[in-house]
Amino acid sequence: MPKDAVTLIVILRPREGQEILLEAELRALIGPTRKEEGCLTYELYRALDAPRGFLLHEVWASRDAHTEHMHTPHFLRWNAGKDALLASRDGTFWKQIA
Repeated sequence: MPKDAVTLIVILRPREGQEILLEAELRALIGPTRKEEGCLTYELYRALDAPRGFLLHEVWASRDAHTEHMHTPHFLRWNAGKDALLASRDGTFWKQIA
């Protein structure tokens, strides 16, 4: 693991009636994001229990690599339409210590 690597955990909750569309949009990010040079891990999970939602587990070579990700066409497309799909979004960066 690179010494500057960071993990981003994002929890996303869909607006009422938007769960299927939100999942489709999140799945559309997977392929192009995993191909990015600084992306080490990009995994999508679905909550099994209420409240329904999704979790993104991302590992980036550095914070700069994640910043570059936020300027890609696929991320910009997602970012432009996400508010119509999301009831809430909570993201936190983590640094592995052991």
